[in-house]
Amino acid sequence: MRSLSIPYPDDLLITSGKSPQALEVELAFLLAVKLFELHRLSLGKAATFCGMDKLRFMYELGRLQIPVINLDNDQIADELRDD
Repeated sequence: MRSLSIPYPDDLLITSGKSPQALEVELAFLLAVKLFELHRLSLGKAATFCGMDKLRFMYELGRLQIPVINLDNDQIADELRDD
């Protein structure tokens, strides 16, 4: 698996009030959320990406008021179309 290193200023650490480890966990989660919203990762892969199980990731999405069902307009139309 590849790894990504993202530098961040000490100010971010100070204003977050979190330990470096907690901040990095939060940043990984936020990146996973955005990749999920952009349809780059499925729900399961986004959860794995940030080290959560799927149920916990779904709970956290709900807490942030982000829809767990992430279908685009074409997918919704396909689901609603009668066969």
